[in-house]
Formats: sequence, structure tokens, C-alpha cells
Amino acid sequence: MLIPVILSGGAGTRLWPVSRKAHPKPFMRLADGETLAGATIKRALAVADGSTSASPTTLTVTSRDHYFLTRDIYQSIRPDANHHFLLEPEGRNTAPAIVAAARWVAERFGDEAKLLVMPADHLIKDMSVFGQAVEAAGALAEQGWLTCLGVQPTHPETGYGYIRAAADLPGGGLEIDAFVEKPDLETAERYLRSGEFLWNAGMFCFTARSILTAVDEQSPDIAQAMNRVWEEVDATSDPIELPARLFSKVRSESIDFAVMEKATQRAVVPMDCGWSDIGSWQAISDLYESDRSGNRIQGEVVLIDGNNNFIQAERRLIAAVGIQDLVIVDTEDAVLVAQKDRAQEVKAIVDELQRHNHATVTHHATTHRPWGTYTVLEDTRHCRVRRLRIKPRGVLSLQIHHRHSEHWTVVKGQAQVQVGEDHQLLEAGHTVAIPVACPHRLENKTGDTIEVIEVQTGEYLGEDDMERLEDFYGTG
Repeated sequence: MLIPVILSGGAGTRLWPVSRKAHPKPFMRLADGETLAGATIKRALAVADGSTSASPTTLTVTSRDHYFLTRDIYQSIRPDANHHFLLEPEGRNTAPAIVAAARWVAERFGDEAKLLVMPADHLIKDMSVFGQAVEAAGALAEQGWLTCLGVQPTHPETGYGYIRAAADLPGGGLEIDAFVEKPDLETAERYLRSGEFLWNAGMFCFTARSILTAVDEQSPDIAQAMNRVWEEVDATSDPIELPARLFSKVRSESIDFAVMEKATQRAVVPMDCGWSDIGSWQAISDLYESDRSGNRIQGEVVLIDGNNNFIQAERRLIAAVGIQDLVIVDTEDAVLVAQKDRAQEVKAIVDELQRHNHATVTHHATTHRPWGTYTVLEDTRHCRVRRLRIKPRGVLSLQIHHRHSEHWTVVKGQAQVQVGEDHQLLEAGHTVAIPVACPHRLENKTGDTIEVIEVQTGEYLGEDDMERLEDFYGTG
């Protein structure tokens, strides 16, 4: 039995301002309109045992903040599959996440069931080659090998870790001699010439028994801490939420450092599958067709006398004259301008914004919630205007505000509204006022998305001026 395990964490700071903490890289839409999360679940389902049946099984380790959007993406692609989730209260790197996944797989399918671990935010172009590599990795995993999927290097890359391969193994795999950290350019060029090195893509295949035994041997503190976490888990629930108090005590460590670099029975399966970790704006740029001047454009752009630029316009026209070798990315509330050869340094911008607690580190102007989305249209000291889009059957929490009032105007569809003890159905064009400290709720009981304009007024408009009385989604 092979269970794809998708690890979906991290903020993807090198792809700011599109990737942010509340809406990270897996949810970005690429040139073809698909999200990386969508591409990953398709890839997982293609290789899962039972992929051609009505009920293949996948497991995703993510956070509660990202659970609902991830689930919706999965359901839109394959609603008949068994999509399961482990929810982390905070990120503790890949080792604790993989241990939790292995415990779940072992309890559901037995110790000899195989995990195929893959990140949620990578791209693979050649699924045939990927499928063959997974089959070879699975065969090695059945023999007890801790197996990596390694990517054949195409250029001297300084942004990836490497795997140095050794002796051939039956079935197309290689024994691993060493894991090597990100090299400088000269070293990366030497690795490429030698033919002995593969990129470490962060994808693994092993049985639940093998990886749990290896963690117990190589990082016993993580194994013991995760045992305590799992003892408090309700393994029959779905999704499963890992207890915050105990999970916060687990050492944060990657599976590479915790196990793979120290284990003995390690293998790698090479593959040349058109892999990319989509880790920078240069990588995003490479997904687009180039014009005769080397420019790659998305959105409404007027470019005069420009060469070798990547420009992404989201909601407005971008006009530029005489520029070259630039990355320009425009979103609703932030614009990035960078030299192409320094695109990897975008993380430094995010670090600087974090020092000032800037909202754009975490949130977009449009925020995704379990019930739909809201977009901030205007935000001043005493007035905030938001557009709410509530998906079919979506329900906002029953809540009160102690320091500001609200006014709702339905602009599309029919909204079921509760204000105090009064329940009413509002049609497009109708309005309702919600006084300070009055319980209220908004619900869409129809099969179509509805839109509501919300105007908040008062002395304080902070998000913490909310007391949830009931929450259909349990988001707290």
C-alpha cells in the first residue's frame, strides 16, 4: 500500500508579494491558472494505490489556517478520493510532520505501508518519468531502504542541497554516499561535471516501520516527544489536530538532519522529470513564453523598448519604458521591483517588513476564510469597507463587536441575516444595520456565491474587536 503524504507548510517568502503567510506558495496560480496545491494533489492521486478506483487515499500535513482552502482545492479536483489531514498548531519542520504521518499510516494500513512524501509547492512536468521513479523507490522501500527521489541537475544550482550517489542498486536506484549542503557556484559547477550528484528535491519513499525505527535510532528525542503528542491525539477524528501544548515541545528539525544524513540504509532514485521547486520569481518567469525581446508578461502590460523582463500585473495596467532585466510584480496592496539576478533576495524585504510588523507579510487585501473571501476596499482610522464573497452554504460566525458598528448591503444574491433575535432574508439592494454589541450572523443558503458590502464604523476597527459566540467551522 502506497500513501502519498503531502507536506504543506512555510510561507514561500521569496515569492512575496504574491506568497504570504496567510496565503502561501501552494495557493498561487501559475501561468496555466492552476495552483501548485492542485498540481500536487493530481500528482499524488496519479501514483497512489487505488488511483484508478473510486477511493484512493492521500494524507496532507498542514495548518488549520490552510486546511479549508486546501480541502476545497482537493475536492474540486477529485471529490471521490479519501483526502485526510493532520493539522499542526505550528510549523516544526519536516521531521515531526513525517513522524506524525507515519504514525497515522501505520495505524490505518499497517507498519509495512509505504509513505511517498512530497512538498505541496513543487512542479513536475513529466509525469511518466515521475511515475517510474516512484515505482522504483517503492520497490526499494519494501526492502527497508530509506529512499529519496533525486533530480538530475541541468545547471550548476547554488540554491539546492545535493545528494552524492554511490553504488548501483537493483531496480534503478543508487546507494547514497552523502548529503551535501547548498554549494557555492564553483562547487556546483564541479558537481555538475562529475555526474555523481543529484539535487535533493525533498521527496522520500519508505515504509512506516522503516522511518519510525530510523527516527527512534537517530533522533530519539523527536521520537519520544512525538509519542507523547500521538498519545493525546484522537486518531479516529478527521481532520486530526495535533495538541499544541505537546507539539510545541518537539524539536524543530528537517528529516534530512534528523535522520537521512545519519541513517545507514539510504538510497536515491535519479529522475529527469522537469522538476522545479518554484522557489523564486526567476523560476516563475521560466514558466511563461518569451517574446522576441526576452520579456515574459502576465496581465495588462504596455512595454516600450524593454528587454529580458518579467512583469506580472494583477488588477491594473503596468506601463514601462526602457527597462531591462527586471522583475515587476503588482498586487492589490504591494508592488515588487527587483533586478532579475537578485530575485533570490526578496526574502530580505520580507524580513525588513516583519521587523516593522507590516500587514503585507501575512495578509493580502483579499483574505480567504472557510466561508469565502473578504477584500478590503477602503481602510481609514474610523471607517473600513470590505467586500464579502460568501460561497454556497457558507456561514459566518455568530459574533459581536464591542467598539464598532457595521452596515451590510447585499449586492448579489440572497443573504440570510441574523441581527439580535431578528432573522431576515435580504435581496440584492437591501441593507441592514448592526449596532455595537449586537449579536449578528451572515449566511448563504443558496447554491450560488453571494456578495455583500460591509461598512465598519467606530472608534476601533481592529480584528480583535470580535467575540465569536458560535462558529460553524471551529476556527476559534
